[in-house]
Amino acid sequence: MLKPLIRKLLGGVLGLLFRLRVEGRMDGLRSPRLLIIANHESFLDGLLLGVTLPLDPVFVVHTGVAANPFFRLVLSLVDYLAVDPTNPMAMKSIVKLVESGRPVVIFPEGRITNTGNLMKVYDGPAFVAAKTGADVVPVRLDGPARTYFARTSGEYPRRLFPRITLTVLPASRITLPETGRSRERRRLAGESLRRLMQEMIFSSQPIDTLYSGFLDAMDIHGRQRRVLEDMKQIEYSYDDLLKMSLGLGRAAEKLTRPGEAVGLLLPNLGATLALLLGLTARGRVPAMLNYTAGAEGLRNACVAGRILTVITARKFVETAKLEPILAGLEGVRIHYLEDLAAGIGLLDKLEVLLLSRVPRLAAHPARADDPAVLLFTSGSEGKPKGVVLSHRAILSNIAQIRAVIDLSVEDKFLNALPLFHSFGLTGGSLLPLLSGARQFLYPSPLHYRVIPELCYDRNCTVLLGTGTFLGNYARFAHPYDFHRLRHVIAGAEKLSEAVRATWIEKFGIRILEGYGATETAPVIAVNTPMAYRAGSVGQLLPGIQAKVIPVPGIDNGGLLHVQGPNVMSGYYRYEHPGELEPPSSEAGPGWYNTGDIVEIDAEGYLHIRGRVKRFAKVAGEMISLEVVEKIAVAASPAGQHGATTRSDAQRGEAILLFTTDAGLTRERLQEAARAGGLPEIAVAREIRVVEALPLLGTGKVDYVTLKRMGEG
Repeated sequence: MLKPLIRKLLGGVLGLLFRLRVEGRMDGLRSPRLLIIANHESFLDGLLLGVTLPLDPVFVVHTGVAANPFFRLVLSLVDYLAVDPTNPMAMKSIVKLVESGRPVVIFPEGRITNTGNLMKVYDGPAFVAAKTGADVVPVRLDGPARTYFARTSGEYPRRLFPRITLTVLPASRITLPETGRSRERRRLAGESLRRLMQEMIFSSQPIDTLYSGFLDAMDIHGRQRRVLEDMKQIEYSYDDLLKMSLGLGRAAEKLTRPGEAVGLLLPNLGATLALLLGLTARGRVPAMLNYTAGAEGLRNACVAGRILTVITARKFVETAKLEPILAGLEGVRIHYLEDLAAGIGLLDKLEVLLLSRVPRLAAHPARADDPAVLLFTSGSEGKPKGVVLSHRAILSNIAQIRAVIDLSVEDKFLNALPLFHSFGLTGGSLLPLLSGARQFLYPSPLHYRVIPELCYDRNCTVLLGTGTFLGNYARFAHPYDFHRLRHVIAGAEKLSEAVRATWIEKFGIRILEGYGATETAPVIAVNTPMAYRAGSVGQLLPGIQAKVIPVPGIDNGGLLHVQGPNVMSGYYRYEHPGELEPPSSEAGPGWYNTGDIVEIDAEGYLHIRGRVKRFAKVAGEMISLEVVEKIAVAASPAGQHGATTRSDAQRGEAILLFTTDAGLTRERLQEAARAGGLPEIAVAREIRVVEALPLLGTGKVDYVTLKRMGEG
């Protein structure tokens, strides 16, 4: 009788001190065989679960913890089982306990996190769940990592009594594979548990708006935390960005209407990010314009998105020589950032000062499904389309990434990818900003000598880039320039084996290749330190469903369709300006057709085989142009190669290869195809030498221009 009374009293005290909230459904806790799994953030975790869960479980603890007098005193309030993970009989004792009908609580990570993120997940608890057929109920602890009972690093925010939330998720089951060796079957069960815990971390993340997410991060990490630096060599704190966003948002509000798409033609600067936040707070939709798209591309984007107002900067226009492009934007009002800043009067400054103390009052009413940002497809295969991303889509993608990759407040991102590119916006800027990590914004990814030096000088730990950019950084970098990097993440185009090998050999760094699309905010899948398979683009992020639909003429793989909370609200097309076309495909409404041919292996790793539009029909056979380029890379690793097609009266289509290697011949291509076991029909019939391949501003090959060159 005494134990339950003490637990009840402790529950009341802890509930008041930590403003403890328990969310989710408790139905799964009634199972006759129950295994509760939880992430491990602090020494408080077991106590918090013991005094809040509406049952009397047995806690599985390490023998080293049970040997500590202080923890033994705390453990005396609950039933516990001390186990030694190195003892092969330990899991059997837990199996017997679950089979007896007692609920069991276990921390699959086996240790307290020191990053604030999910750590390594052990196979043992998955084996117990599979062996007993128990219902597995995940419980997410959010907040204990910010207490003084945690083991997080010195820069991680600490509070005496931070708010703590426990989220109970629906029950599920883990099964052992029926075939294979016992060790492999156990490993696969452990992989299922890891995925389940990642789903738990993602699905328990609150989703509201970009502006509120920014304010939540500021509340957690502190107003004075410096999180952003740009080429002005000014370090901006959360408070600085808040005041900039309120001031610029107020100035832009006077020039625009609620719900209007406002074009931003600006480089990677702190002011650009602040204006984006300010516009969303004031009920406008920032439309990130691609200043490398040329006059026609920019005009098409403004038409598709019904953009009537564009904000840019005089110095940027002058430096980038954009005057002719701006002159071609008929019917569009051009405003300059310098004028907006100068137009902020005394009353505006007082309003900003007051609202900065109660910043949530500054936001216009908004819902998570409202448009947050308007981006545009690269136009690599046609006219750019406006992609409407909601607050839910962007924040979900950030939560999905944080669930699978350990990002620390001690990390510093080097983001040279433009903010008009979804990879640069979500992955390079909003992700660190809302996670408490720092970032350095650099205006161009094309400065191949400068970026490695910046990475070294600013002690950057995370670098994002396309395969092309990463390959060029490696060419010019000193072997020690990247010594601080923890994560190098590649996306937007296929990573070549030559670039992957160079980074391993020269810097000792394994590039984490990912995959995504502007329409998915952008990340769909990514390799991680915990789940990596060379040659793949990783596993699907939590919360994303996929269907692979067969394509006639293509034997290996099929067309990938995806659905999830990070999928766009829809398109704005040039042909129907400002009219939202929701995503839909042959997989059903709400599904997005990626246009990519993929294979998904038995463990869920995606392997990209090529874009469906980048297949040629030669003599009745479907040939991937990706394979054509792969053969060229094998024959000439140092060159740059791009394949396209032209009409051929006899064979239907003929394959053209553009290359920067003047010595590349069909004989060398045929030898490379034979050596790699690739079909010789994929060897280009015609080779054209160019000084450089045409590239888009995102670093992708411009296949529209390449096709035009092939037809000329």
